[in-house]
Order: sequence, then C-alpha cells, then structure tokens
Amino acid sequence: MENKRKIHFIGIGGIGVSSLARYYAEEGFEVSGSDAVNPKETFNLKNVRVFIGHRKENVPQELDLLVYSSAVNQNNEELLEAKKRGVEIKSYPEALGELTRKYYTIAVSGTHGKSTTTAMLALVMIRAGLDPTVIIGTKMKELDNTNFRKGKSRYLLIEADEFKAALLNYVPSVAVITNIEEDHLDYYKDLDHILSTFKDYVCNNLKNGKLVLNGEDENSKKLLCVGEAEKFVYYPEKQCLEEIKLSVPGKHNIFNACAVKKVGEVLKIDKKTVNEGLLEFKGTWRRFDKEIAVIKSGEKIEIINDYAHHPTEIKATFDAIKESCSPEKVTVLFQPHQYERTYRLFSKFTEALSENNFKKVLISDIYTVKGRESEEIKKKVSAKKLAQESVNTEYIGSLKDAEKYLLKNLQEGEILVIIGAGDVYNLGGHIKKKV
Repeated sequence: MENKRKIHFIGIGGIGVSSLARYYAEEGFEVSGSDAVNPKETFNLKNVRVFIGHRKENVPQELDLLVYSSAVNQNNEELLEAKKRGVEIKSYPEALGELTRKYYTIAVSGTHGKSTTTAMLALVMIRAGLDPTVIIGTKMKELDNTNFRKGKSRYLLIEADEFKAALLNYVPSVAVITNIEEDHLDYYKDLDHILSTFKDYVCNNLKNGKLVLNGEDENSKKLLCVGEAEKFVYYPEKQCLEEIKLSVPGKHNIFNACAVKKVGEVLKIDKKTVNEGLLEFKGTWRRFDKEIAVIKSGEKIEIINDYAHHPTEIKATFDAIKESCSPEKVTVLFQPHQYERTYRLFSKFTEALSENNFKKVLISDIYTVKGRESEEIKKKVSAKKLAQESVNTEYIGSLKDAEKYLLKNLQEGEILVIIGAGDVYNLGGHIKKKV
C-alpha cells in the first residue's frame, strides 16, 4: 500500500491555515500541525495531529511539505528544522496560491467585507449547484460552523487577504475587490503602496481573468485603467439599496451583497437563485454575531460580537447597531488592534468612536499593547463628546478590568457590543461563566 504524503503546518490554529489543513486532510494527506494555543478547541480539526507549542521534534520524519503561517517568526524551531532537512517549504499564501492555479478560482479581496462577501457568495454558489470548495477567513454557520467546505467541482472560492501582499500569490479566474483603504500599515508604507500592490495583482495575475469592482469606491476605480482583465463594475448605492433583501442588518452588508450579485452575473447564476442565497445568509463568526447571555443572578442580556477593527468598519457596525437596537440600552467595548494601525489612523478612530448615542463606550488597552495609546484615544474621544455635552466614553484598561465593570453595571435587557480583532471576543464567555 502506498504511503500517504505528509504535510505539516506551523500556526495551524490560524483561521486561514486551519482551513488549508482541512483541505489537505480531505485530499488524503497525513496532516499534522502546531500552534501556540489549542486550535482543536477553536476550529475542531479532524484527522489532524496537533501539537501545542513549537518544537523541532514536532516535524514528522519523511515530510513532503511544510506550510507556515505568515505570522510565524523566521527563527521558529520547526521552520529551521525543515530547512535543515531540505524539506519543501511554503508560506500559507504560497500554498494557497498553488491551489488557485488548479481550480477555476474566485478570489474576494478588499480592505473591508472580504469574509462576509465570500460567505454570501459561497451560499449562492452552493444553491446554484456549482459545488465549490471554500476557504474563508471566518466560520460559517452553514458550513457546520467551520471555515472550510470541500466541493467536487472545478470551482474554488477563497478569501484573498492583502496582508503582506499575500494576494500577489493568487491567480484567480475571477477577482472581486470590495474596496481599498489604508490598513495593515505595519507592512504598507501608505495608501499608494497599497494601491500599487492591487495594481500588480490585477496586471500580473488577471491577464486572462475577470475583475469585479466597486464603482463607487474611489480607490478601486483607479484599477479600471490597469491590466488586461475583463472588468465588471457594480454600484452599491445606485443599484442595491432598494432591491436587495437580507436577514442581517447594516448597509455595508447590502454593499457586500451587491458584489455577490455582480459575481452571479459573471458566473451566469440566475437572479432568483442569487436572491435566495443572499436571504439565506445569517451572518458569520464575529461579524455582528448575536447571542443571549445570562449574567449575575439570572439577568439576561444580548451580546453582539463584531470583528470591526478599522474606523470604517466601526462606523458600519455602529450604523447596524442603531438600525437594529435601542441605542440607550447599548454598551460598547472596543479593543484597539495593533499599535501601528491605531497610531496611523488615530484621528479616524476618534471620529468613528464619537459618532454614537449609546449608553457607554468603553475602550480597553490595545491588543498586546498596554496603556498609553488607548488612553490617548479615550482623551480624544472624550474631548469631542465634551464639546457635544455628551461625554459617554471611558478608558477601561485591561480586559479583566472590563469584565469586572460589565458584571457590575450591565442590567437586564441591555445589549453589550464587543468589537475588535484581538482576543476581546472571549469576554462574552467569561461573563456567562460567572453565573
């Protein structure tokens, strides 16, 4: 009997890497991986041997391929061991890029809305009978609460992240770009650097492909004159506000759905199927994710968890809250994510956080950074609110401090909105455990 090919993943708990690990496990590979924390609790990996912590002993003998997360340090013990042995090594974007060449790939990229647009499109393609393989940067309720689906067709649907120019590794047949804005400023120098990366993506990887663009996004429109790809433009405000019906709130979700409708046209999916798939969409993990929680002595509150970590996303989330909730019952906890993003987009954050009429907005320390910058956000936002005679923003410090505050102050029937891309989402579970 022929031995299975072996593949090992470093950083297998990552939302993208774990999805790729699932793909290879279903393809019949012998899959193993390591992570600093227990990914099985988060992603329920099956038929995968998982090591907690990174050690060179974790690397299997007779290994065919090692794939590492973009977040992994180049001095990682397992990575160095694989190099020493002469094992074939690929980064996660390189390995995923190889798959895009084997399939008819639809890749969804952009600063905001990638995960949601990919999730919506997955449901539409499944309903249309296209049976896609799906690799997405979040968990979907409709995919058994995982981030992966193995299809049997030639179609591959992926979320194409621009972090560290990862999307330059992908060669899609259809590329969707929802919008382009300043982000990942720990890697990119400025907006021009981001735009040049997207231009390289269009020019180098889409010579025979199709490009779906947001015609109302000023930066995306700059890609209309580059590359040889056939271009399809959609106009969210003009085309979609009245005609799209969704089961989730927020104008930004209608914009995401508008991109899906345009891809539906490109793939020749009938409008009825597209509309049914969009209406079926119930949201994704950490994207306006709702649950009822019991706290203290039996009091019930609603918790809304959202991944918003950029000023534009915070504004969109706040708008969705106001659309679906009573603002005076809402307490928001925001955990800024990444010092460089917070520093470089500082004024935009203070503006976004000030545009609310909620009961309270709490700001915790930056994820993995203590004190200073979070306090500065608090000062700027509070100053703005003072001018409006409505000061409701408070610097809360650590997540432990936030937990104590919330358990003391939240009351029956109120709504807690947790936003941020770090570990703040764990707070909801901690509060419920205190019952």
